[in-house]
Amino acid sequence: MKINNNFNQKQERVEVMALFGYAMTPCQPLTFKRQDCEEIEVTELLKSQVRFAGKSAKHIFDVLAGKQEYRLTFDSVDLSWVAEAI
Repeated sequence: MKINNNFNQKQERVEVMALFGYAMTPCQPLTFKRQDCEEIEVTELLKSQVRFAGKSAKHIFDVLAGKQEYRLTFDSVDLSWVAEAI
């Protein structure tokens, strides 16, 4: 497995392990994984928001993984997650 956590593209599709329906947070990302790379553990949820556009909603999570900040975005239409380093 590669340990490269540098993002070559602005946004990159990722797989996310999330906890749904926990306490006052309806969704909390726990880990995410880039293709052919090791899993990255989310150490802190910094903020979350929802943006609506027509019939779709984008759920946006700013998270901390170690010392690096990432933005994870979930698209409610195609059920995909993308990540970008911020």
